[in-house]
Amino acid sequence: MKKGIHPESYRLVAFKDMSNEHVFITRSCVNTKETIEVNGVEFPLVKVEISNTSHPFYTGKMKLVDTAGRVDKFYSRYGQKKK
Repeated sequence: MKKGIHPESYRLVAFKDMSNEHVFITRSCVNTKETIEVNGVEFPLVKVEISNTSHPFYTGKMKLVDTAGRVDKFYSRYGQKKK
């Protein structure tokens, strides 16, 4: 590995899937403003809209995640009916 090209600020960060409230912890250097307490330890928090616990490819379920009405807008624009 080349020296000086990787960030020095790697730390444990909690990522929270907002569609099902699943929280997982991994190392990251992302900047965050919020924190969350997991098992009595406080971690920086990053909110994500979809993760492996809610994505249709991993769950095997055909579920559309619509956070801002984008799916309804698409269907109304192109005249397709929701399933």
